[in-house]
Amino acid sequence: MKNLKRIALLVVPVLFLTSCSNDDTPVNEEEVITTVRVTLVGGGQTIVLESRDLDGDGPNAPVLTPIEGGILVAGTTYEGSTEFLNELEDPAEDITVEVEEEGADHQVFYQVPSSVGTVTYTDTDADGRPIGLNFTLVAGTSGSSGNLTVTLRHLPNKTATGVAAGDITNAGGNTDAVVSFSVAVN
Repeated sequence: MKNLKRIALLVVPVLFLTSCSNDDTPVNEEEVITTVRVTLVGGGQTIVLESRDLDGDGPNAPVLTPIEGGILVAGTTYEGSTEFLNELEDPAEDITVEVEEEGADHQVFYQVPSSVGTVTYTDTDADGRPIGLNFTLVAGTSGSSGNLTVTLRHLPNKTATGVAAGDITNAGGNTDAVVSFSVAVN
């Protein structure tokens, strides 16, 4: 019985130490995203939409910058790009780089009423599936308005029905960032 106790005293700590150490598995910690910036260039305009939440998950709401550069012009094609930043770091960390490098694991979704515009992806991951950091937006009907919602998903099911065309309904995955901008078409 004494030998059994001694063996148990030696084996239990070894099991505990080996079960708590797994240096072979890379850790991909969730990034802090404080700023989402959408830039639209077209028709002689540069329009910037920005959401900044400099207290992260703190109590303060994000600050949405009103449309800088004007209102969308009906029928105009805008070349779009979206950036994700962590401005709690100094200098600011550009999360966009990681999203692009891990493109197969990320997708940016754009939801906008069809009367305001239509979005088409212009970038893809190594498997030829959309990432969504770059896109075109064709402005819709003059006098229309609504929200442009930008959602960054981690590990979406890029093969699910409609996901390649930007339909977030069946995408699954985890939401890393979501923001809605009020937009209008003139």
